[in-house]
Amino acid sequence: MPDMNASKTDEIKLRRVRSFVRRQGRMTAAQRDILKLHWQKYGIDNAPSVIDLDSCFGRSAAKIVEIGFGMGDSLIGMAQAHPELDYLGIEVHRPGVARLLRMLDEREIKNVRVISNDAVDVMAHNLVADSFIAVHLFFPDPWHKTRHHKRRIVDPAFVELITSRLQSGGIFHMATDWENYARSAMAILSDCSSLKNCCGPHNFSPRPDARPLTKFEQRGHRLGHGVWDLIFERHEQRGG
Repeated sequence: MPDMNASKTDEIKLRRVRSFVRRQGRMTAAQRDILKLHWQKYGIDNAPSVIDLDSCFGRSAAKIVEIGFGMGDSLIGMAQAHPELDYLGIEVHRPGVARLLRMLDEREIKNVRVISNDAVDVMAHNLVADSFIAVHLFFPDPWHKTRHHKRRIVDPAFVELITSRLQSGGIFHMATDWENYARSAMAILSDCSSLKNCCGPHNFSPRPDARPLTKFEQRGHRLGHGVWDLIFERHEQRGG
């Protein structure tokens, strides 16, 4: 029987406008050394085909993916708190990747693997349907200027794609400190028929204890910035 989720995803028109700008010139010699030293242990090389995540982790366990993990604080905190789960982090900015690899090695964390590539490409071409119990997107670039809103990663095609990669009952959790982005994302997520708002229609969620409070967020609180959490569950659609 053909995989309907996979067929549907194949039809998704992937974005032509990237949601990020690479800044590889910021890499230091020390960061490059860390990448060379630890990549083989924690990194997953870019591939043109589907990645066997069980093989990469060396076991079969429930999996969570974090898109754009930044400097890795949330990913580290969650992986340490839940060694029974496997965490895949996707991030394009190499300084953050290097910092995460260093922390993984220092703390001997074994349940994290890293891909350094465009998350949309990875989700579409390297990861199969029904792979994850959760997809996390914490503080994506807000592209706050109106003319740059087209660069925001959360759009209908992206939501359809990540939903297809969630297992039934799986969770998509987004957090942002830009109210405009939060409300835009709320509208897009609410329009997806395969997702249900865990806090009721159009309601934002309190920050769950499972999402670590990062230094970035703590600084925002001190400056009086708000934070909006959006938590949606994938549910099975019933036929008419």
